Amino acid sequence: MGMDLPPDIFTKTNDPAKLGRFCHGFAMEWSQITPLSCHALPAAPVSAAPFPTPPGWRPAALNDGWIYRDRVERFAEGQLASCFYARRYRHSGRKTWQQRLAGGEIWRQEQPLQADAVLARGDRLAWHRPPWLEPAIPGSWETVFDDGDLLAVDKPSGLPVMPAGGFLEHTLMRLLERQHANDTAGVPRPVHRLGRFTSGLLLCARRPASRAWLSALLRESTSLVAGSHGAMDVASGAGKSGGRKIYRALLAPGALGLQVGEELEITTPIARQPHPRLGTLWAAGSPDDPAALAARSQLTLLERRRDADLVEVAISSGRPHQIRIHCAAAGAPLLGDPLYLPGGDALPAALPGDGGYRLHARSVELPRPNEPALMLATAAAPGLWWARDAERWEP
Repeated sequence: MGMDLPPDIFTKTNDPAKLGRFCHGFAMEWSQITPLSCHALPAAPVSAAPFPTPPGWRPAALNDGWIYRDRVERFAEGQLASCFYARRYRHSGRKTWQQRLAGGEIWRQEQPLQADAVLARGDRLAWHRPPWLEPAIPGSWETVFDDGDLLAVDKPSGLPVMPAGGFLEHTLMRLLERQHANDTAGVPRPVHRLGRFTSGLLLCARRPASRAWLSALLRESTSLVAGSHGAMDVASGAGKSGGRKIYRALLAPGALGLQVGEELEITTPIARQPHPRLGTLWAAGSPDDPAALAARSQLTLLERRRDADLVEVAISSGRPHQIRIHCAAAGAPLLGDPLYLPGGDALPAALPGDGGYRLHARSVELPRPNEPALMLATAAAPGLWWARDAERWEP
């Protein structure tokens, strides 16, 4: 689940503008994709470590800070710098931005602004954010497949894929860059996203052409995909000839009204909706909204227990938070999902990066010209799936 990366996003290792534009669909620069652009609150001080680091995890650590860049457009000219930032990044109010101005963190035209100032169209702004403490993350993962180009890993819950939401260095992308820095074949880079708390199969590729092919295949299954692996007709419907992805999830018990083995097709469009903390976020949309994204999920009830329903969800397109939104739209949010309500709307106080739900990317089918499709699947994920009374679930 999640949005798939644009096909050329990693053609250049350090092409920040492309990655920045992907993060939230704005005309951002690279510096803006990292934590505060994704609306995280300032990190806690180093001394604030209320919980011990789990075994095998990388401990919380300070990064080197980051520079968030903006250019003042016509609609913002004449605003005070503190007003501009408070509207641009809603995690902090105007008073906080005034304090940052006074501390010399905000620069204009490569010179620090020591006080609030009226902005002009074309001004180049930069917020020099000091280092902050990044939370602990899982430090390892299982390799599912590696042919020297394509790499599939079993991502653990709790590990972010890309810089966002308070994470800059503690991401799978950064760990892969360090792990494969000296590989002659190149660094494998993710071609799609999984939420931080979604576990399971994540696809990466080393060659730019392979990344383009995979990204197009996973992003939209209703178009003709042409790439380094040849041209193929990626059918709509169940997506059997396309990049079909299978997930397992725990849902609120009994809300679907299905019998075990029954299927439910969900075609609720997904669109940006107003949100008080983020400006907008992805949620269930209206069929009448021309900006809404078409999406399709095929849900099957596998097992029903007192505390949760275990379902399998097949998707052949990658929309942001598609499975979380679709299950909620059907009246059965993911068990423990703090964000999406029955019907598919979002709670104003919650954020997309908040955890608590159980979602696992189980398998993917990748068609290949002139040879059988490549089927990739993860092993079971012990400890991630459970109900009370010590009843265990395995995806």
